Parts: sequence; C-alpha cells; structure tokens
Amino acid sequence: QVQLVESGGGLVQPGGSLNLSCAASGSIFSIGTMGWSRQAPGKQRDLVARVFSGGDIDYADSVKGRFSISRDNPKNTVYLQMNSLKPEDTAVYYCYVVVFGRKYWGQGTQVTVSS
Repeated sequence: QVQLVESGGGLVQPGGSLNLSCAASGSIFSIGTMGWSRQAPGKQRDLVARVFSGGDIDYADSVKGRFSISRDNPKNTVYLQMNSLKPEDTAVYYCYVVVFGRKYWGQGTQVTVSS
C-alpha cells in the first residue's frame, strides 16, 4: 500500500501564492508519474499538473505560467507552487502518484482564493 499526505492548502487573497506538498510512503520501490488534480464544487476532477519520472512536465492551460510542479525523488515528495492565484482556482487539490501502473490519491487539501 501507498499512503499520501498533503499539506499547504488554505485561504489566500487573489494574486497570492500557496505551496502544496505531498509526501508518499509505504510500499514504494519506484514512483512513476507524480501529479496534482483539483475538483471544484459541482465539477469533475481535472488534471492541474504532472511530472513524469523522466522529468517531463504537463500543465493544464488554465495554470500555465502561474503554477510550477516539482518532485524530490529521494523524499518521494511532489510540490505545487501556485502563484497569481485567482478565485477560479478555488478547489480541493488532490495529489497522486503512479506506482507499478496503479494510481494512488491523497486525501485532498482545500484551496480557497477569496478577498
């Protein structure tokens, strides 16, 4: 089993920044893709950003230029630096990791962007 613990969510004003982190533990021998998705009330869960084991990165168009994803392999941790936050970024953010082809999800952390 793989466990994911997220931290870093909260309330921030428009234009502000937050840094999310997600640490994986458990039966981990090799982690593939690590990423973040988000789900706003009444909407589906959408990919925000992901970083592949080889280092390639994908971003949703809505966050390009504002968000930055990174991973620390020795620590089995993935980060999401979010800058220039907008009210439409408000959602529950979920991290995930892929281990031997299986996707594991974190419990989610709330990000609220409001004045």
